[in-house]
Amino acid sequence: MSLEDIENELKAIKTTAGVSVDKKNLAAAGDYAAEDVLSESATAGTPYQFKDVGKSGVIEKAIAFCSVTALTPKLTLYLFSQRPTGALNDNVANTNPTVADHPAYEGKIDFLAMEDLGGGSDSVVTMGSYGNLPLSYYSPDRVLYGVAVTRDAITGESVGMTLSITLQVRKA
Repeated sequence: MSLEDIENELKAIKTTAGVSVDKKNLAAAGDYAAEDVLSESATAGTPYQFKDVGKSGVIEKAIAFCSVTALTPKLTLYLFSQRPTGALNDNVANTNPTVADHPAYEGKIDFLAMEDLGGGSDSVVTMGSYGNLPLSYYSPDRVLYGVAVTRDAITGESVGMTLSITLQVRKA
């Protein structure tokens, strides 16, 4: 390995970071239909905010983790460089991405079905696997906004469950 290769590896390590956001206390007031938004409020939902991702970079890995065991839905995370105007409230039909949000739409990450082995439910997307990674982005405010949507109906939800999403990003 050359000195240049080593320097490039060190630079890559310094610019790779995990950015995690929890949606604590999901409203989960009733069963979710396929294509419903997952959020903390049925009337005042907010997007996930992945802060300090740099102005640009590449998402290399994504993890979705739910605190409730035995939930197996597939999820999609829509990402934007500005706060989206589509549906944000819990348990409503998704409308993201909207035409108005098109300029700020950075793409989506598709998670395979969640699974568990006795703990919470999770799904991991890596580069080269199903799920649309790597995903490059540009965010002038250094924040990515996300809207989580279930692709399957969910009947085992629990009021107050947490849905955590972690993005591993390589800042440019």
